[in-house]
Amino acid sequence: MKFEGAVVIGAGPAGLWAAEALAHSGVVTHIFDHKSSLGRKFLIAGRGGLNITHSEPLESFAARYDDPDRWEGMLQRFPPQTLRNWFEELGIATFVGTSGRIFPRSKRAPEILERWLERLYRLGCDIHLGYKFHELTGDGPLDVIFKKGEEPLTVTADAVVFALGGASWPQTGSDATWVEKFGRMGIRVNTFIASNVGWEYTWSPEFLRLAEGKPLKNLSVRCSGRIVRGELLITQYGLEGGALYQLGRQIRENPEIEIDFKPDLSDQDLRDKWRDGESLSDSAVKSWRLSPTAIGLIEEVMKPKDFKSLLVAVRGCALRLSRPRPITEAISSAGGVDWAELDGQLMLNRYPGVFCAGEMIDWDAPTGGYLMQGCYVTGKISGEAAAKWIARRV
Repeated sequence: MKFEGAVVIGAGPAGLWAAEALAHSGVVTHIFDHKSSLGRKFLIAGRGGLNITHSEPLESFAARYDDPDRWEGMLQRFPPQTLRNWFEELGIATFVGTSGRIFPRSKRAPEILERWLERLYRLGCDIHLGYKFHELTGDGPLDVIFKKGEEPLTVTADAVVFALGGASWPQTGSDATWVEKFGRMGIRVNTFIASNVGWEYTWSPEFLRLAEGKPLKNLSVRCSGRIVRGELLITQYGLEGGALYQLGRQIRENPEIEIDFKPDLSDQDLRDKWRDGESLSDSAVKSWRLSPTAIGLIEEVMKPKDFKSLLVAVRGCALRLSRPRPITEAISSAGGVDWAELDGQLMLNRYPGVFCAGEMIDWDAPTGGYLMQGCYVTGKISGEAAAKWIARRV
């Protein structure tokens, strides 16, 4: 089967944005995915409210990624406002939440995906489901071999965009089975590791009965000198939450954290608010408005005996986490195609006309809209670059 146009392999957000960029440029575009339906990770991300991007300034936005200089350059090409505009063009209004995160007003991800697919069909994209990438060959016109079951299908195209995902949420199709194939192609792929994932800590049964499933809010967490604000959630196996996700790289290097339960108050403020005459825990609840879960955690970990040790524990409750949860439970993964394998347009140096997008590239960012923005940026860059590549060859 020969296509005069482009093939996009992978129908997650990055692949669909790459396909849209290609089709907008007038390129005949075929999307292949090995699952039976499209956008599975997009739909899962939308279950808790589809956080599409963030409203903070571009410099601060770029600093959330593992390589701020690289990302600032890419974000300047496709800043967060362009993603908001894209949703508006789709007929989905957006708003800025109290945390600065940006959400679509329609919180039904299936409806958003349906409108997106309708746009892709109108642009002339053809979608082929159930086809798993098997091999890439060719010099010039590119031959991509797929398998549907045991039946091979060879497709010849002018350009190829890979958007095969990372290694988290394998049930959505991001199962990293492509890594071995890229290795045979001579492409360096860095080992995938869990990112935006919970960490294990052994709680006592008594504490779990009190606190399992309960959040800890309005706190800050320190790790290796970096301090972030956010929330934590007590789980049977340890901790989850946005504060951990923001510190992902630091915790992987040094899994020791300190929790400040009252980051908006000074030590003197806490002393002034203190009322004597009751147990430490009762006084802390009444004087400092600490939740029973916070008090339980402090008693579990720090075991304060007097006011002084309680104050130390409130300001820096220290935990040494044991290990991250499995990558299959992670919201995202770090690792993937090494940046040295790609040029500035996300084209593979060894394979002219072949581009990569999304989480299959080695980058890392916390939750908060940065993951979706990263998929948008890399999808748009690779799709537009593939369209220009085809135009030059024609």
